[in-house]
Amino acid sequence: MLPKEEQHLIDLSIRRLAAKYPHKSLAEVSDAVTRARIHFDGTPIRDFVPLLVERHADKELGGAPRTA
Repeated sequence: MLPKEEQHLIDLSIRRLAAKYPHKSLAEVSDAVTRARIHFDGTPIRDFVPLLVERHADKELGGAPRTA
């Protein structure tokens, strides 16, 4: 189970991505976020996990690759 604040931030990510990709179903967006979140399971430092989850899901959904 995710900490309450982390879950809230991930839920906000789903909303932002759903608005960014209106041609995708909410289930597709949610599934992409879930896959990205699972990628970070077990990460001991959780501060940036919601941001990283959103970036990974955005890339999967068709967003432009981000450069460092």
